[in-house]
Amino acid sequence: MKLLLHVCCAPCLLGCIAALREENIEPVLFWYNPNIQPHAEYNKRRDTLVQYAQNQNISLTMEDHFGLSIIDGPQSCTVQQSCTVQQSCTYCYRIRMEKTALMAKKQGFNAFSTTLFISPYQNHKLLRQEAEDAANLHGINFLYRDFSPRFRSAQEEARHLGLYRQKYCGCLFSKENR
Repeated sequence: MKLLLHVCCAPCLLGCIAALREENIEPVLFWYNPNIQPHAEYNKRRDTLVQYAQNQNISLTMEDHFGLSIIDGPQSCTVQQSCTVQQSCTYCYRIRMEKTALMAKKQGFNAFSTTLFISPYQNHKLLRQEAEDAANLHGINFLYRDFSPRFRSAQEEARHLGLYRQKYCGCLFSKENR
């Protein structure tokens, strides 16, 4: 299977790629996270992933777009609009899953997935629904895996490897709520 794996950060990647490799799936990584705030945090996560992928010789493709709000657009959710955390998560999941599904379709992948499913702090039900909707919209398969049982071991491995480990999901809401 040719899989495009959306990656939120290098520490989350560790457990996901290990699980996929156990299934003989070697994913191509995809960075697209305009929701990550502030810019310094965005850069740290992106640069850590790039370095890890290079060191491990893992294929990585990037859509390097830092958003000044959660994302630009008519349905965007900004702090000034006082939207709820649930609304911001829905939108953040949607834009990243739609972009990943579109990229997977355009580049001839069989399916896509995301490392976000490793985090026990993510809303897996909502994320899965957004990914399935994106898959249907773009006519590509979505591969669901609950990677969350590997979360703690992936965090320990990241600590051991000296990878930058963030303290919040990425958006301004999660930063304020940490």
